Amino acid sequence: MRLATDTRRLVTAGALAAVLLGGGSTAAVAAPAQPTRPAASAAATSASYAGSYARLHSLADLSAQRLATADLVAAAKYGTDSPIDDPARERQVLEAVARQAEEAGADPAATVRIFRDQIEANKVVQRGLFRRWDADPSQAPKDRPDLGEVREEINRVNAELVRGIALSPEARTAPYCGGVLTVAAVRVRHEDRLDGLHSVALGRALRSVCAG
Repeated sequence: MRLATDTRRLVTAGALAAVLLGGGSTAAVAAPAQPTRPAASAAATSASYAGSYARLHSLADLSAQRLATADLVAAAKYGTDSPIDDPARERQVLEAVARQAEEAGADPAATVRIFRDQIEANKVVQRGLFRRWDADPSQAPKDRPDLGEVREEINRVNAELVRGIALSPEARTAPYCGGVLTVAAVRVRHEDRLDGLHSVALGRALRSVCAG
């Protein structure tokens, strides 16, 4: 019984991926999984998948925006005494997003869990860039961004991400969340032309988006 359920979920996620990545109509998403459903039920299911995709794509896109700031943070820190790991700053971020989550009606615990992954993903990029620049100093940044200004941009993206989390509880707890999030992440990687380092980091950033 469990195998049959999992199979149906995979088929449905696969159909969704084919439609979304192929640019087709979302109205056909539910048909391969449940071809005998009444038209109204199929349309409602299709709308549910499409709504979930929109919410999860937004979270993936904001996570990619946050990752883009990691390049600036790395450039600001490289060649200085500023460490990649900054526990004090991380605590400030997590405390701030927990407060924002309460104000936005989101689950603070889930929000903090997601942001821990965002922070770790940011450090994945920083470490990767440090290794790249150490191996080839010619690729190292010539200009050093102002870390304070970069953090203002991070705070802006953080606030939008908290709002996105608050707006997506149904999508994040749906049984098909993992499949839909994977499709959304693939689309974001394509849209933003992410390289291998940032693609890996995006996967790390999204690890806790789907509850359970």
